[in-house]
Amino acid sequence: MINVTRARFRLAVALGGLALTSMLLAACDGDAADEGAPTAEALTTVTLMLNWTPNNHHAGIYVAQANGWYREVGIDLQIVEPAAATADQVVASGAADFGISQAESILPARAAGAEVVSIATLLPHNDSSMMALASSGITRPRDFEGKTYGGWGGPLEQQLLNELVACDGGDPSAVTFVEVGNIDYLAGMEQGRFDVVWVFEGWDVLRATEVEGKAMTSVAFIDYLDCIPDWYTPTIIANQRTLDERPELVRAFLAATARGYAVAIEDPEQAATLLLLQAPELDETLVRASATYHATRYASDGAGWGVQSVNVWTRFEAFLRESGLLEREVDPAAAFTNEFLPAQ
Repeated sequence: MINVTRARFRLAVALGGLALTSMLLAACDGDAADEGAPTAEALTTVTLMLNWTPNNHHAGIYVAQANGWYREVGIDLQIVEPAAATADQVVASGAADFGISQAESILPARAAGAEVVSIATLLPHNDSSMMALASSGITRPRDFEGKTYGGWGGPLEQQLLNELVACDGGDPSAVTFVEVGNIDYLAGMEQGRFDVVWVFEGWDVLRATEVEGKAMTSVAFIDYLDCIPDWYTPTIIANQRTLDERPELVRAFLAATARGYAVAIEDPEQAATLLLLQAPELDETLVRASATYHATRYASDGAGWGVQSVNVWTRFEAFLRESGLLEREVDPAAAFTNEFLPAQ
């Protein structure tokens, strides 16, 4: 799925406690004035382009920013949201140092000649699911028969839905596809415009259940890995030139980022508070529920945060190519690296 979230974010989050707010605002300014911290003149300006608006996928980045950990390693991090161009395009061109992307756009970008490389995964497993109203009766992929799927209309959506339904013993041709774009999916389902949509479990499903109080059902991709591949979404990317010419900058950036995700894992309430402070337009109930949900999912047992497997990349690349979604073969091992991650 190309976009990190299809949720519509709400405005006005109130953070209680003036003392806490003052402390966090001071943290956002960093500790450059402290003894031993780099001066503003000594900092290297680094740009990170998100793949969508801020959400809990990005929590560790905002935690590190709020605590001044990028500044501690000599980085003045500028976080920007995407506009007309994708993070893959902007990072490939060198206009941004790092970006947030996903395997389903990294591999086609590399097939087209863009030297973008995934340097850390924000989640070790795809958190995507197919969401529907509980009243729809959908509990598994074959239940999509006779239903309408609302999405962006991309070929990956079609292929994945076909594979899921067929693998579960259903008839993919009995599923109707309609293109709906970036709309309020919950409203669309309640209005009967479509029955099922592709979302992220830890954001969109939580928004529907925890914020809107709706009875929902979801079919998680991770439960059907015999039918479809797992893949990394979202991930942090850099271009190959940055990796070759500025390896210490990459290591410093990932070291600070990993510290942020360590907090998101160990103390989701703190991570949620820091994210809300820097993105106050987000819904507090959703952010706090999502922070708790993701705390156990930012890293896998036996592997540290950010680590990627060549087996995951290999299976997903083969799936895209065999489905006709890649123009040519792409070397999976060249699409990612664990080299710049801090020691686990």
